[in-house]
Amino acid sequence: MKFFLDTADLDEIKEAASWGAIAGVTTNPSLYMRVGGTLDGFHDHIKRICELVDGPVSAETVATDREGIIREGRELADLAPNVVVKVPTMVEGLAATRALTDQGVRVNMTLCFTVPQAILAARAGARYVSPFIGRFDDISEDGLEQVGNIIAALGNYDFTGCSVGDEGVEVIAASIRSANHVAQAALMGCDIATVPFNVLKKCVEHPLTDRGLERFLADWEKVKNA
Repeated sequence: MKFFLDTADLDEIKEAASWGAIAGVTTNPSLYMRVGGTLDGFHDHIKRICELVDGPVSAETVATDREGIIREGRELADLAPNVVVKVPTMVEGLAATRALTDQGVRVNMTLCFTVPQAILAARAGARYVSPFIGRFDDISEDGLEQVGNIIAALGNYDFTGCSVGDEGVEVIAASIRSANHVAQAALMGCDIATVPFNVLKKCVEHPLTDRGLERFLADWEKVKNA
């Protein structure tokens, strides 16, 4: 499973990239707002992210009609070769995804919650489909079960030829809230987990690792002082 970093924070991206741990970045309007983003600075900010990572960088459209989504998608795709256009899963989004894909623009269909939505997104040409785990949990439903269903359903069919470059579709587990979400998504065979920086750090940490390191260092001090 590949890791994407779900953030618009340049410092977080730089740090995670230095670990060799991330294969891409996903952003959205809320994440951009949290780093003090402005309307005029949005395109430049996406360009800076694209300079920090070699992999795909998902930048989201905010239009809700197909013509607007297509127009914004083209503008975003022109910013850098590794931009992926993020489009919401809805009727207008499906139409825009098909049009953008036909023009060679890779699309990440976001806010996906059901198997039928995911299949329609894949058929429309989405390179990535992003089912949300945490938002299911927020309404007391099992988000991991829904992601597992989407992975299983998409695995039943061959979507090569639908997306740009005949690459098929990959599932991005999104709205990740914990290291356990990451672990369970990996066990399901999810292609990608996009995680906030604090969750990525938790994936590295474990109390037994800390305890073992403390023991090793304490024993080494005894060796040095012998």
